[in-house]
Amino acid sequence: MRMLWLELTTRCQLACTHCYNSSGPTGDHGAMTAADWRRVIGEAADLGVRLVQFIGGEPTLHPDLADLITHARAVDVEVEVYSNLVHVPGELWAVLDRPGVRLATSFYSDDRGEHERITGRDTHRQTCANITRALEMGIPLRAGLVHVLAGQRTAQAHAMLTRMGVRRIGADHARPFGRGGGDAEEHQTGGLCGRCGNGCAAVLPTGTVTPCPMSRWMDCGNVLTEPLKAALGRAAERGTEIADTLRVTNCGPHNDGQCDPCEPSCEPGCDPSAETTATVGGGTWAQHGTR
Repeated sequence: MRMLWLELTTRCQLACTHCYNSSGPTGDHGAMTAADWRRVIGEAADLGVRLVQFIGGEPTLHPDLADLITHARAVDVEVEVYSNLVHVPGELWAVLDRPGVRLATSFYSDDRGEHERITGRDTHRQTCANITRALEMGIPLRAGLVHVLAGQRTAQAHAMLTRMGVRRIGADHARPFGRGGGDAEEHQTGGLCGRCGNGCAAVLPTGTVTPCPMSRWMDCGNVLTEPLKAALGRAAERGTEIADTLRVTNCGPHNDGQCDPCEPSCEPGCDPSAETTATVGGGTWAQHGTR
């Protein structure tokens, strides 16, 4: 197991139209306490996990984020914080600036109004300002361009990020989960990338373990009632089932980097430790995991 998503909360300042877990201002931190998260991180380290990605919702809204980052680094696990970068508490910047810690963010448009249409909030300036601050501090940062609207200015957004100094820019499209699927009850396996559970898994705020955050209906156990190792074994099994169902095919370098648009079954999908290429909005860029 190379990495875990740790979904700390479903609370978020934004109300993105495509949010895969329907996070927003009324979300909560779930049943997991700080002690529970520290225990999971420790067990993950013992199992050889080398990277955890703190996600949400908005992980910077969790009161124990700084402590959990510190704990992960103490057990030699690298950290990525996936944040909307609307607001980063002042004291958190020093923690993000430590070796082995990096940032990731979703980005949508160079146009403030279009950004607001997607996120539900006028926060474009805040996110851009915090991207700039992170880069000035030398904090490793990647951005994921998520295609949500017809005619969305993703190519222009890519150019804007490049001018700002962002060097790792990924591409993805909205997935049919949560608000992105109209909050429908049915499970859209076809919307998954096909790499779920393949060396990775997710722990949700309830303690539930799933092959990835987007396959959250696939309950593989709960860390509040059993060791992480047992649940990860089931997550890997479910991941194999997903891959068999989707008949995963590469859309990256093996196809000369052409996949227009990159379908959910194209690998690596959401895994932040992987990379390929995709064509979205008129440009071809390295693809890294995006929310």
